[in-house]
Order: sequence, then structure tokens, then C-alpha cells
Amino acid sequence: MADLEPLRVAVVGAGAFGRNHLRVYRELQQAGHPVELVAVVDRDAAVVAEAAAKFGVPGFATVEDCVAALAHENLRLDAASICVPTVHHAVAAAPLLAGGVDLLIEKPLAASLADADAILTLARAHGRIVQAGHLERFNPAVTAVLAHLNRPMFFEAHRLSIFTPRSLDVDVVLDLMIHDLDIVLSLVKSPVREVRAVGLPVLSPKVDIANVRLEFENGCVANFTASRVSTERVRKLRFFQPHQYLSLDFARQDLLMIDVTAAAGMDMAQLAALAKMATPEGGHPSAGLSLKKIPVEQGEPLRLEIASFLDAVRTRSLPLVSGEDGRAALALALEINQAIAEHTARTGL
Repeated sequence: MADLEPLRVAVVGAGAFGRNHLRVYRELQQAGHPVELVAVVDRDAAVVAEAAAKFGVPGFATVEDCVAALAHENLRLDAASICVPTVHHAVAAAPLLAGGVDLLIEKPLAASLADADAILTLARAHGRIVQAGHLERFNPAVTAVLAHLNRPMFFEAHRLSIFTPRSLDVDVVLDLMIHDLDIVLSLVKSPVREVRAVGLPVLSPKVDIANVRLEFENGCVANFTASRVSTERVRKLRFFQPHQYLSLDFARQDLLMIDVTAAAGMDMAQLAALAKMATPEGGHPSAGLSLKKIPVEQGEPLRLEIASFLDAVRTRSLPLVSGEDGRAALALALEINQAIAEHTARTGL
């Protein structure tokens, strides 16, 4: 890695998300990775001044100022993270893409499909890479589950958080549920046939809690619950496939698999007896019902996401979570929001 010329990167938006991107880029740089943090952009003068001082890089109020200043000093900018509010993603991305900069854009990709399409059109026109910032795809538990997929047919996703004033520019579907929508879309790989949804605003003007049922063309069904007004934090995904049940905990980066292959065809009394004998360490040797924890190599999802993005930039390869993936998750989230609106009108909530 020492022989590679560093990729020069900037972070646009130095709020809660942006500060983490700044931290990870600097940590990678200090660890000897071929990357160099060269600028931070934020329209809030106090925020950008603090970030610029902390990370020892120039700060700019706008993307245009940043690009112009670097060009004036004959310095290139290779890549950037877009961490501004969702409604500003397209505006922030446009001059960077036109200037030849590859982008990691925080989820959701954009506030509308029109904005998402504008971003992707510009990226194609200028030969730029766009990675959507669905960092849960890089959660080690999600990575571990890929080797055990065998036609999943039912999903149950819960993503609950305590209320905070952040990300109130979007509703809970675009804020939280979109993580699970993206993951399930990537695992099922089948078009959505039917959407049913209900949601309510609680502490903000937008929907704060939602429940969704999706049915896919291949027959798979997925239920999603997301809340940002919960009394607890939960980030879990469970799914069933032929003779197996898998439970994934995003926060703990745990993956549990229950294999009932040998128990197929037994009646309920036999299955109940087997369940009593089974243990988390692997089950009774003759039980036919095996519970085991799948090995998961722990890691920070954001660091893994950014490292993957930098690798895609350097190798000019398709990102693990492409801009098109981000658009697909956004399109489904917006369809869900439309279904929620129709349900609200129908029931007079």
C-alpha cells in the first residue's frame, strides 16, 4: 500500500454523519492506507471551522469553493463523502461529479427519484463511481449470512430507536427502514409484487413509526417494523428458508442459525421433544434440531464501507452497494410512503 499514490478525499457535511466519515478517513490515513483527507465542506461557519481545526484540513462553505480552491493550487480531488441532509444530495453531488470526483453518498441516495436519476445520469456521463451509503450491508453479520442463503421465503425485520432530533428532514421509512429494505432486496433478488403499509407521525410532522408487508414475485414475504420513538434500541433481522431459521443482530454482530433438516417430516410432538433437548451449543447429537452461532468477524461497518468505496475508486470497479442499488431502495421506500398515505386517507387517521 505504501507504493500507491494516496487518493485525495473530502467530506461534504460535517454534522453527525460527516464527523464519523472524517474520523474514519483520518484513521485509515494514519494506519498507512493510501488515502489523504484534504478538505471539509459545510455551510455552517462554526461547524466547518471546528472540523477544519480538528482534522487539520482547509474548510469551505460550498462544494464549488472547495473544487475551485484545490484547482487553483493544482491539487486534485479524487473522491468525496456526501453527508449533507438528503434534500441537498443532488445539489452537492452535481459539481463534484462534473469535476471528475467519485462519490459515497449517505443513504438515502436522494430525496426523490428525479434527484436520484439526475445523480446517476451525471455519474454515467462523466464516468464516475457512485456508492450508496447503506452501511448495514457492510455489517459483518450480514456478510456472514451470505454463505448460508438458500432461497429465503419469509423475513421479519425490526429497527427501533429512541427519538432524537437528527434526520427529521425525512420520515422513518427513509431514515431507518431503508436499511432493511436494501438488505432484503439484495438477498431476495426478486421484484416486489405487493406493498401494504401503515404509519403514523408521533413526535414529528412526518411518519415516525411504520409497519410494512411486502410480497415478492418469487413468493417471498417480508414484514418490516421501524420506529424512531421507541423506548429501546433494536436492530434485528430474522428469516426462514427451507429447513432453516436465521437470526441476525446488527448491533451485536451476531448470527444464529437453527437447522431442522433432519427434523423435516416429524409431527409436532416429536418436534417439541427435540426442541427441549436442543442446546445453543449445537443441539443433542441425535435431536435433528441444531442451534449454532455462525462465526462473525467483528468490525466497524462504516470503516468497512469506506474501505470498500476507496477500493472501488482505485480499481474502477462496481461498488458493493451501487448507485443503482441506492435508487432501488429509494424507489421501494417511496412506494411504501405512498401506500402509507393511501392507508391514512382511507382510514381517516
